[in-house]
Amino acid sequence: MNDRFDQGMKTRREVLGDAHVDRAEAAKTDLDLPFQTLITEGAWGAVWSSDAISRRERSMLTLALLAATGNFEEIPMHIRATARTGASKSDVMEAFQHVAVYAGVPKANHAIKLAKQTYAEMENQS
Repeated sequence: MNDRFDQGMKTRREVLGDAHVDRAEAAKTDLDLPFQTLITEGAWGAVWSSDAISRRERSMLTLALLAATGNFEEIPMHIRATARTGASKSDVMEAFQHVAVYAGVPKANHAIKLAKQTYAEMENQS
């Protein structure tokens, strides 16, 4: 592999945790290998590995963008990641309030519902 891929895997593990990444890697096939390489290098090796903003801020931005664009299936994964990024529940709610104002209340409302469910799951696992 290359440096950006290696950095991406390191950052991905730091943000999402080894268990999540191990499950994703085990599910990888020849069909989605190019896509997995793309997101590892681009999302994790470039964007998430940049030190231009903190991981806390990046986490808040990611959650807001996921909610604003209606990509709800990714929200629980990124809520779980807040345990490692430093984004608090209050930070997440601030991000979702921005979504409500700038992208729509229904999207924010659904994102908040998912966040509440995921935080409850996280607390039950502790």
